[in-house]
Amino acid sequence: MSAVQQIDAIIVGAGFSGMYQLLSLRDKLGMSAKVLEAGSGVGGTWFWNRYPGARCDSESHSYMYYFSKEMVNEWEWTERYPQQPEILRYLNYVADKFKLRPDIELNTRMQTAKFDEATNRWLITTDKGQQYSAKYFITAVGCLSSANLPKIEGISDFKGKWYHTGEWPHEGVDFKGKRVAVIGTGSTGIQAIPVIASQAAHVTVFQRTANYSLPARHHKLSGEFKKYAKEHADDIYEIMTTNTNGHPFHMQDRSIFDVSDEEREKIFEELWAQGGFQFRAAFKDILTSQEANDKAAEFIRKKIREVVKNPEVADLLSDIDHPFAAKRPPVDDHYFETYNRENVHLVNLRKTPIERITAKGVKTSDQEYEVDIIVFATGFDALTGSLVKMDIEGRQHRKLKDYWSAGPRTYLGLQVPGFPNMFTITGPGSPSVLCNMPPAIEQHVNWITNCIKHMEEKGLKVIETTEASGDYWQEQVNAVANETLLPTVKHSWYLGANVPGKPQVFMPYAGGLARYTKVCNDVTAKGYEGFQFAS
Repeated sequence: MSAVQQIDAIIVGAGFSGMYQLLSLRDKLGMSAKVLEAGSGVGGTWFWNRYPGARCDSESHSYMYYFSKEMVNEWEWTERYPQQPEILRYLNYVADKFKLRPDIELNTRMQTAKFDEATNRWLITTDKGQQYSAKYFITAVGCLSSANLPKIEGISDFKGKWYHTGEWPHEGVDFKGKRVAVIGTGSTGIQAIPVIASQAAHVTVFQRTANYSLPARHHKLSGEFKKYAKEHADDIYEIMTTNTNGHPFHMQDRSIFDVSDEEREKIFEELWAQGGFQFRAAFKDILTSQEANDKAAEFIRKKIREVVKNPEVADLLSDIDHPFAAKRPPVDDHYFETYNRENVHLVNLRKTPIERITAKGVKTSDQEYEVDIIVFATGFDALTGSLVKMDIEGRQHRKLKDYWSAGPRTYLGLQVPGFPNMFTITGPGSPSVLCNMPPAIEQHVNWITNCIKHMEEKGLKVIETTEASGDYWQEQVNAVANETLLPTVKHSWYLGANVPGKPQVFMPYAGGLARYTKVCNDVTAKGYEGFQFAS
């Protein structure tokens, strides 16, 4: 073991969150900080997620930092919805521009983080044998970064190659001439399937849960739009940070029932042709009224049946068992059109479930599908997975994975009771995955940075939230979720239902980014209500 290095803050994860937190502590507050990153490069989610078709579902001019006007003006996006390589180039550009790399330890996985009550400091060890003593411990591990591999019998028997979309080989996969099975039709499957089908000899898609998806209407950005986005950056940021979902457009303040049937169809048609999440923002009650939601859902099902030529396949793809947008709807690039290809076959796992993986492929209850490659597009252990996999121990030897065994408990998604001086960026209990991530990340990092600045100026050694604050905030998370249709989906990863054995607790804050920001600002204005300090 190496000597213990004394440092102000340790940050885990070098994605959007970790890099901005490093910059904020180091350059704004003049503190010593270091980022521990398991990958061989920066980028977080976008370093790991390299599966075919990996693309952001937020428009590029909104999927970026806005804290630096110079950076907004310098960077040029090329596409409406940026693909993984372009986002990774952007994050590398940020790391270089602000000279962040000297303070980022790559290829370094945090092994343990333990709070020492005698010194009020976090003792952190890495897989390289490094030891750190830090006043502040900040997790920036992302909401969708812990791959969820299903426990299907026989994976080790398979003689071909298998991959998970969340742990894709950096050298890529050659599908040419191959028979491919894709298991899962959530966001990653919906992005990957069209690309794989364009390359492979044959693709068998195994669908358990049919999903809504909105067309991206993807295109290259015009010079005119790029100029507009730069000139109106302040206006765009104002819209993103004062609305519900952090996107660069407002939710329309009208009910589905404020307009005639003909007018509603016209609005839906126009937004369907436009593409993207603005369809979801057409009416304010789509996610609060089942009757309103039914109108939007039926429109999308009608579109699926129009696109997919085989009526039986169209029926399977449109047989969706949950309200529209009650699970995050993907934005796709010709997903439904892919089922018109002769080399694509859809299997309904509700009718014929997978029994096991065999040496030759995938065996369902009625037949064996022989394939050369299996792709698991089965998503992530979202929001809590990356945190509970780490060995984090707070006050009185409280382990995070044990404390959260019945579901996550936080205050504002920023701190966990019993874990002093530890902050979680976009943790469970914050808007996180229910909105465009960069503005949510900036809000969280700014709040944490201002809180630490307050502590340093006042000579405070410890900040921690209380059990009562954690209980109160979980009640708030549940209350705002229950204002919507979100908790009605019992198989949603918002509740952890995609991971066997995971507690079923609604995890993100559904009240929206603007409402959440006001709560955080009010807490600060009241002297950090819900937190306790010690000097």
